[in-house]
Amino acid sequence: MTQSDTDSLARLATTIAARKNADPETSWTAKLLSKGPEKCAAKFGEEAVEAIIEAAKGDRERLISEGADVLYHFLVMLTSRDVTLTDVLEELARREGLSGIAEKQSRG
Repeated sequence: MTQSDTDSLARLATTIAARKNADPETSWTAKLLSKGPEKCAAKFGEEAVEAIIEAAKGDRERLISEGADVLYHFLVMLTSRDVTLTDVLEELARREGLSGIAEKQSRG
C-alpha cells in the first residue's frame, strides 16, 4: 500500500464524516447514515458477503469492485458509531509486532 492509497482512504473517511449531517435527499452517504447504525452495519454485511462471493468465484475485477464497496460501507458503519479510521489504525498499530495468537489471547 502506498502513501497515496492511505491518503485516498483517509480522504474518503473525511468525506463520509463531513456528509453525516448533509441532506439525505442529495447525498447517498447522508441517506445511509440517517437510517442509523443498525442499517449501516447491515449494508456493510451485505457488501462483505458480495465480496466473499466474488473471491470464491475468482472474479478479480468484481472482487476489486466489491472490495471498494466494502471499504466505503465499513467507513460509513464506523462513522455511524462515531468511530474514526484513525481509531482503527491506532488499534492496528498497537497490534503490530504481536503474533495473531498472542493478540487474541490478550483479549481474554
